[in-house]
Amino acid sequence: MTTSARLDKVVIRFAGDSGDGMQLTGDRFTSDTAALGNDLSTLPNFPAEIRAPQGTLPGVSSFQLHFADHDVLTPGDAPDVLVAMNPAALRANLADVPRGATIIVNTDEFNRRNLAKVGYATNPLEDGSLQSWQVRPVALTSITVEALAEFDGLTRKEKERAKNMFALGLLSWMFSRPTAGTEAFLKTKFADKPEILAANLAALYAGLHYGETTEDFAVRYEIAPAAMPPGTYRNITGNTALAYGFVAASHRSGLPLVLGSYPITPASDILHVLSGLKRHGVTTLQAEDEIAGIGMALGAAFGGALGLTTTSGPGVALKSETIGLAVSLELPLVIVDVQRGGPSTGLPTKTEQSDLLQAMFGRNGESPVPILAPQSPADCFDIALEAVRIATAYRTPVLVLSDGYLANGSEPWRVPSVAELPTVKVEFATQPNGESDDGTPAFHPYLRDGETLARPWAVPGTPGLEHRIGGIEKANITGNISYDPDNHDLMVRLRAEKIAGAVVPDLEVDDPTGDAEVLVLGWGSTYGPIAAAAREARSLGMRVARGHLRHLNPFPGNLGEVLRAYPKVLVPEMNTGQLALLLRAAYLVDVQSVSQVRGMPFTTGELVAAITAAVDAGRPVAPATAGGRR
Repeated sequence: MTTSARLDKVVIRFAGDSGDGMQLTGDRFTSDTAALGNDLSTLPNFPAEIRAPQGTLPGVSSFQLHFADHDVLTPGDAPDVLVAMNPAALRANLADVPRGATIIVNTDEFNRRNLAKVGYATNPLEDGSLQSWQVRPVALTSITVEALAEFDGLTRKEKERAKNMFALGLLSWMFSRPTAGTEAFLKTKFADKPEILAANLAALYAGLHYGETTEDFAVRYEIAPAAMPPGTYRNITGNTALAYGFVAASHRSGLPLVLGSYPITPASDILHVLSGLKRHGVTTLQAEDEIAGIGMALGAAFGGALGLTTTSGPGVALKSETIGLAVSLELPLVIVDVQRGGPSTGLPTKTEQSDLLQAMFGRNGESPVPILAPQSPADCFDIALEAVRIATAYRTPVLVLSDGYLANGSEPWRVPSVAELPTVKVEFATQPNGESDDGTPAFHPYLRDGETLARPWAVPGTPGLEHRIGGIEKANITGNISYDPDNHDLMVRLRAEKIAGAVVPDLEVDDPTGDAEVLVLGWGSTYGPIAAAAREARSLGMRVARGHLRHLNPFPGNLGEVLRAYPKVLVPEMNTGQLALLLRAAYLVDVQSVSQVRGMPFTTGELVAAITAAVDAGRPVAPATAGGRR
């Protein structure tokens, strides 16, 4: 007999071979969960190889989903339920699964050959080594094949591929998820392959019915929807949110959007999404290399369009010369760096925040640029609009630092109305703005705006506004080529002053008590883990403040005041302390770096431990009692 139980949150991890469809399974379960109104956060994790050796540890692909009836900040530290499709998936993930959690294993794959591939001397399903967990053995492969026996036109291998849909159906039953969204997805995906469609639907229903009829799954769980502001929501990844944000910025500014990009993990999805939005005035150019990609974008900016290029860390290195050219030309251009593990090829599918110093200083000469970093997948939409605002207002290239965690992770996003979007005001030069030596009207391309120090943006072909551009230093105001030392000093300082003076919002600090013992300051995708850790630390009685930087150059005007207001400042980063280095240099404050470079985001537990250590270190030692030892 089936019983029902209510939970407030669940963390599920699907894990299997890279060919088992774990990313698709997780994505479909996430979409169906979002449809129920739960708040959620996801963490896809997959190998860099297109097809790693089957059944091996390097070939394991996983997808973790944390969903709840309340605000969700991270994908969860550890899974409550692990679905392991083979021995490699079990071995690669078991260390993350807490004792007492549920493990659903595909027993069909636990044969001698597969066990030996990952170093199991004995079968863990039989040797008692899993006694501390609630193991639910299911012959996923053979049950799926049996359920599809009537499909004579499919080979056994084709039938076996549907086992991920059986697993999805089983988990959907177990956690009371609807399947209508997945059914509609399959009907679209396999519209021209009716037998494949029917087989996948049959496997999905077989999983649902298995959960309902077997005694091994006697409890069905319910997780109520989360309380959210009213509105229309959709589940969105960071890359998709960036793409939509740039399209919105294009429309709000009245500028056509031109993307010049070379495919690179994990940024390629931005190109994929934008290439499907041509009807919204988007032009996408898949370049032959990274240098050509940014050249196209900068050329588009010179022509009066919104120039955009997307890449990851290795691509930024290749684009650096052209970014410097954009600094010299003082044209609006947006460069998106979806960071990944490095150096060189590094960890293409793993996350990292190690490009901050490259973004800040990775060009020859004095060439400062504004730097922004989104804090969540949904925030990527807003950061795209902010990047375009700064780029167009100050006539400068802008670097956006996302990362693999944000790019591939997802969360609910409230779709804004057009009226809620900021207006991006763009004015082109239309007539001469000065006089030549003989007194006739002339256009001075480097005559700056008194407030922003931006130079005029003149579209080529505008009568009377002919002017010279290029990478050689320009004379102030006239734009003529100049080798004069004093002029070069002036131009360098003007460009730096323009960036330093860009108007950005003050840093907001969450400090409920007003007398926190420690401030935890982050940037980028550390937002969720920091917020979750602060929440937990406060529940344990610690006084913790937190802040998060979305603007990394220039820093918010009140940042120095904030840093000096707290006795201890912790800076968690997925690098070896790059923001901490910049803060120490800029404000002479002894911030403490909390760093990791494991290709994975921080867990809440790791940051709670760091906060606890900082708080304990700042408290006085209790005096020894009478007769006691010091």
